[in-house]
Amino acid sequence: MKGGTFRNTQWDPTLLSSQIVSMQFCVYFTLGLLVFVANKLSGDNYSLDHLFEYHEIHIYDLGGRLVICAFVLNAFLASLALWCIVRRAKLCLDFSCTFHVLHLLFCWWYNRSFPDNASWWLLNVITGTIMCIGGEFLCLQTEMKEIPVGYAALNQKSDV
Repeated sequence: MKGGTFRNTQWDPTLLSSQIVSMQFCVYFTLGLLVFVANKLSGDNYSLDHLFEYHEIHIYDLGGRLVICAFVLNAFLASLALWCIVRRAKLCLDFSCTFHVLHLLFCWWYNRSFPDNASWWLLNVITGTIMCIGGEFLCLQTEMKEIPVGYAALNQKSDV
């Protein structure tokens, strides 16, 4: 760590791994709940296909449109997860990309073929963008809070 820096910039693989696992769990948990609700609303049977089968991403019926809505809504919830778990605007792009690359690998393994559906790619680019920008916005709001300085600051407690 260099002297004079505000934050500890030392590489901590345990913290990083824990944050990646926590993000994967939180995002997939909320996505599973949202897709479950979407399936109940559309009358479809719930299965992992709706999370990992890239052919399920379509606009041809109500079920497909609701699954797309679940993915988009989940991107906003993932922004909150970034804010709660990562708490650094600089790292939001890294964690968003990590989640989506791992999701690509999971889908590739689940389908036993590389995703070739344009709507799947478009949806993941959109949700990755929403997740990253939303997380950065929330983290910046926290990072930019005014730090009390001066005599008045010495007499009051601060949540920094």
